[in-house]
Amino acid sequence: MCGSAGLPRTHRQHRSEGTPCRSGNRSSSRPSPRPSLSPAARRPRPSPRRRARSSHPSSSHSTRASTARPYRCRSAPSSTSAPRTRRRGRARWPTPRSPSSSPARTTGAQNSIRASSPSVRGPPRSLSPTARPTRRSSSPSRSPDRRRRRRVHALRHRRSSVNSRQRSILIVAILASFVPFLDGSIVNVALPAIVDELGGGVVTSQWVLDGYLLTLASLILLAGSISDSFGRVRVLAAGLVIFGIASVACAIAPSAGLLIAARVVQGIGGALLVPSSLAIITSNFDGALRSRAIGLWTGWTGVAFIAGPVFGGALVDLVGWRWIFGANVVPILVTILLLRRVSDPAGSHSGVRIDILGAVLGSVGLAGPVFALIESERLGWLSPAVLVPLVVGLASFVAYLLWERRAPHPMLPLSLFSVRNFAVGNLATAFIYAALSLAPLVVTLYLQQVVGAPAILAGLASLPGALIPLFLSGTFGSLAGRYGPRWFMAIGPAVAAVGVTSMFLVGSDFSFWWQLLPGLVVFGLGITITVAPLTSAVLSAVDSSRSGIASAVNNAVSRVAGLIAIAFLGSILAGPLDLDGFRRVLVVAATLLVLGAVTSAIGISNRAAKIDPAAESAADGARPSDGTAPSQA
Repeated sequence: MCGSAGLPRTHRQHRSEGTPCRSGNRSSSRPSPRPSLSPAARRPRPSPRRRARSSHPSSSHSTRASTARPYRCRSAPSSTSAPRTRRRGRARWPTPRSPSSSPARTTGAQNSIRASSPSVRGPPRSLSPTARPTRRSSSPSRSPDRRRRRRVHALRHRRSSVNSRQRSILIVAILASFVPFLDGSIVNVALPAIVDELGGGVVTSQWVLDGYLLTLASLILLAGSISDSFGRVRVLAAGLVIFGIASVACAIAPSAGLLIAARVVQGIGGALLVPSSLAIITSNFDGALRSRAIGLWTGWTGVAFIAGPVFGGALVDLVGWRWIFGANVVPILVTILLLRRVSDPAGSHSGVRIDILGAVLGSVGLAGPVFALIESERLGWLSPAVLVPLVVGLASFVAYLLWERRAPHPMLPLSLFSVRNFAVGNLATAFIYAALSLAPLVVTLYLQQVVGAPAILAGLASLPGALIPLFLSGTFGSLAGRYGPRWFMAIGPAVAAVGVTSMFLVGSDFSFWWQLLPGLVVFGLGITITVAPLTSAVLSAVDSSRSGIASAVNNAVSRVAGLIAIAFLGSILAGPLDLDGFRRVLVVAATLLVLGAVTSAIGISNRAAKIDPAAESAADGARPSDGTAPSQA
């Protein structure tokens, strides 16, 4: 065996049990070479008492050392080498075969030796004398690049994933807006039954619809300011309570007048719900994640708007028209319970003044013209009951615009319309939502009054258009956040116009599957392509601190467009609804959609959401501003 006289007894045991020396080696009294350790890293020699204790064969440390890896000796020096004096003391283990050993790595090895038994001064199991240290990469620049890429990837993953808090906020926002959107469309299929029981003819039908839309459109701007001032959660809770009470009043109304009055109160609650529900999304989501959340919001509200006739038709045929209002109570109660788990990131500002005068002028400015448009069919345009409200309304609207320019706290900040995407997006909203209010309504009325279909079948006719937004709105919202909303806003209305035009196939020999269904499917696809990018384009043009008022403006524009379109319905029909009147309404709706497509293609500036890797890597986990502001629908 190799020279083992210079080692303690325990190490001589390893020599005897281990692998014999390589061929050509001779016993030598020279100890093994010292490891190449820096002087600061060398261990102090143990005290004589500890050496004596560790050399005892019965020592527990000796027993522990016997399980260590057998010692492999190196090649012995040649026989011509002069013998050296044997040194007593602890064994020196050979240096690893690395041409250059890092002091940091050697120190780590010594630390592992130091952590072993105090009696055994050999290397631990994890340290093989023949093992080579891990070599570092020859390119120092790869490691920082890899770390930067990992940070960017992690930040992108955080930005594209929804946490539990955001998921709760999204559920509450969808439920809170689902109820008013559902109520805005569920009444369509119940109008013939309401008129049959309460009387009033076409005028009653128009007021049941426009009584709700009038207060919704005129107060939605005020509600947006209140939402920004006092917090989204508080305004949502107040809107839910008001809407629920008004729904119960509609369900038990004994006359047409009381029903219309309850619908007006419902509009007040809806005005508080719609902008606050969307503003709470825009204040808690950023970038592409915001676009996807808005896509889901618009998808479910689109389902409520289009699928309302399906649910309403079933209720009208099975239990009566009053249950279409009573059914609102259950989702309202569920939303109130879930709202307790949502915190509002926007602090309340109790000292902010609300533009009461602006709200009054705006409400009168809308109510006067709408009253004149509805009652003109019954009283005539030359009647004082029509002319006076029309003149007063127009004058109030002009005064409203002048006041908003000078008001210290304007309800409608006209400076918002100096932003290109905001102004053009709202103009496109007016065209598109006017058509969206006309086409489904006239289809539902035509099926019941001309074809003679029951309410549930008239409601089922809108089912294809309801399923498309449910599955595709989130996708188009994400695509708009990535590539920009411009071409989605141009292609979507054009596709919807094609669907409306294809409904001209409806004739005297009615066939739902061949004459109406294809047009409804194409129309629903076009609206799905349009709504989420349109919402994102409008709200991405403003700062997040003004998301509430921007959401309210966009919703007010859409409601006013639907309000005026329904008020004009009697003039477009020019009499009872028949096939010719049905086609005239389709022509108007298709024209409005084409105008919306052209406006978007020419006026919208494409602002795709882009991620700056350098900014994200430098952020070190924080969210950099990507330039996108809140969005809405």
